Amino acid sequence: MITAIVLIQVEADAIPDAAQAIADLDGVGEVYSCAGDVDLIATVQVAAHEDLADLIPGRIGKVPGVLDTVTHIAFRSYSRADTESAFSIGAEE
Repeated sequence: MITAIVLIQVEADAIPDAAQAIADLDGVGEVYSCAGDVDLIATVQVAAHEDLADLIPGRIGKVPGVLDTVTHIAFRSYSRADTESAFSIGAEE
């Protein structure tokens, strides 16, 4: 599974509708509205790199109000939950 983080610029008055439309797309996990350099941040998961081309410019980029996207592909995932579960392997309570 390929995970990507997509930074999305949206027309100001279209942010709520664009966020919901993007969240409804297959392959999109979460969409966050945020302050800063971008309007929305979406997490996406697809099976193959080719699917990114279909999802991001092909569908996210065509949502009304979307002006631009920048995609960052994730190589590894780190989380506190993963670390805690790794240290508890074999531990008996």
